[in-house]
Amino acid sequence: MKLHFTKMHGIGNDFIVLDHTKSPFQLSKDIIQSLAHRQLGIGFDQLLVVENTTLKDVDFKYRIFNQDGNEVEQCGNGARCFYRFVKDKHLTEKKSIRVETKSGVIELTEDHERMIEVNMGEPIFNPNLIPFISDSEKNEYPILVDSENQKETIHIAALSMGNPHAVLTVKDVNKADIEKLGPYIESHKLFPKRVNVGFMEIVSTHHIRLRVFERGVGETLACGTGACAAAVSGIKRQLLTSPVKVDMKGGSLSIDWKGPTYPVMMKGPAVMLYEGDIEIP
Repeated sequence: MKLHFTKMHGIGNDFIVLDHTKSPFQLSKDIIQSLAHRQLGIGFDQLLVVENTTLKDVDFKYRIFNQDGNEVEQCGNGARCFYRFVKDKHLTEKKSIRVETKSGVIELTEDHERMIEVNMGEPIFNPNLIPFISDSEKNEYPILVDSENQKETIHIAALSMGNPHAVLTVKDVNKADIEKLGPYIESHKLFPKRVNVGFMEIVSTHHIRLRVFERGVGETLACGTGACAAAVSGIKRQLLTSPVKVDMKGGSLSIDWKGPTYPVMMKGPAVMLYEGDIEIP
């Protein structure tokens, strides 16, 4: 079977996008894993699928699969690529669209500079809904790191942006021990569905540097929901003031959050790289 795909990226977070609006079909975990292989397949951080929706007043359904083949709830950089794809492919002529995701409906639009703004919805701090095991909601939670060469208690912020995030504040993001702490926290027993792990360095009240170890992927060049989670956690703890510029290896995003009951607004670019066809079993 020949599979047509479009390769895209949002500040270095790369994707393949599949249009299933006309002929939907399912890909197995094994096939997704093989497609994600950077030497033997196409290579990507996530696979994005455009589908029709059955929801009233919603334009599309948006599905996201990690490199390991598991479907996840949300991807902010992917959402911007989703918008650019449906616009450039003339699947819609609307400037603002509403899109169904596994975690709810998001709204997307673009400005005159073709920068795409995503209404990511309200952040979730309730531990039961993140999900995170805790008897109460707190700004920070202690986590015991008990690995072979390290035993210490670190403090994290925990929240959901449609998918679970842990945020650590560090002095220098380039010196953070992401290779060890990333996978350890990702699979920590306090996060029943695992977690994306952000390492945040505060440059000023409106500016941070960020690296993210993504659940089921590893460290990526950028993470949109991770940028939202880091900025929101800093604003909530009065370490940051909105709007916040978030610098990542692949580029920068602008995050705006006015506080409780308000949605998180994320703005940034999306780029279409190329299209192709690949044979799959």
